[in-house]
Amino acid sequence: MSEKVFLAGATGAVGVALIPMLIEAGYTVHGSTRRADRVGALEAMGVHPVVVDVFDAAALREALVRIAPWGVIHQLTDLPKDLDPARMADAAVLNARVRTEGTRNLVAAAQAAGAKRLVAQSIAWAYAPGPKPFTEAQPLDIGAEGARRVSVGGVAALEQSVMGAHGMTATVLRYGQLYGPNTSTETSKGPSPLHVEAAARAALLALQRSMGGIFNIAEDGNEVSSEKAKQALGWRAEARSGATP
Repeated sequence: MSEKVFLAGATGAVGVALIPMLIEAGYTVHGSTRRADRVGALEAMGVHPVVVDVFDAAALREALVRIAPWGVIHQLTDLPKDLDPARMADAAVLNARVRTEGTRNLVAAAQAAGAKRLVAQSIAWAYAPGPKPFTEAQPLDIGAEGARRVSVGGVAALEQSVMGAHGMTATVLRYGQLYGPNTSTETSKGPSPLHVEAAARAALLALQRSMGGIFNIAEDGNEVSSEKAKQALGWRAEARSGATP
């Protein structure tokens, strides 16, 4: 396999876990970062670094057209280290901008570059109140208020941009609360926990197997159902590094 993949957010927790999986699967990985001081770390992982800001639509488009990736994976977030509670209110606004404006720019660049596959990170805790476990068919909580309204609005915008992409198979992965290496905690937390390596494995499987659509990606529990991902992608919560898709 020699397809090129553009990984947006390559230095984030999921991106770092995903890189070796993509390389092992035979992909040539071009990974983005906003910071030039992270280029060396990406090169050490076998990645072709791309220093670009997702808010610079022209530069992003130029980079993707030059690379001409077969697949694009969106793992971009803008969250403080260890999810510092003192910074989370501001982070919600910044992260919503990534999901809204950043996703719009990335989708446009992917389309301009002729990409055939698009996989994007979303969240599994944006559902409107309703029967549990939540399935992908249930609505998002777009009527929420306060900080949750900002967050859910960003999620809804991201998913609309991704699922509205033309000329490519588009997939949204609604991740549970991440734990493990490079996240805010080493142990499971939240009502729908998800190990970061299992999140990365889901992105690889979606790139390879998805026919498009939205999938919950979380450990089994009472909050959300991941049965659709199990059936369509062959994903399992225990599928981590070293596992064979």
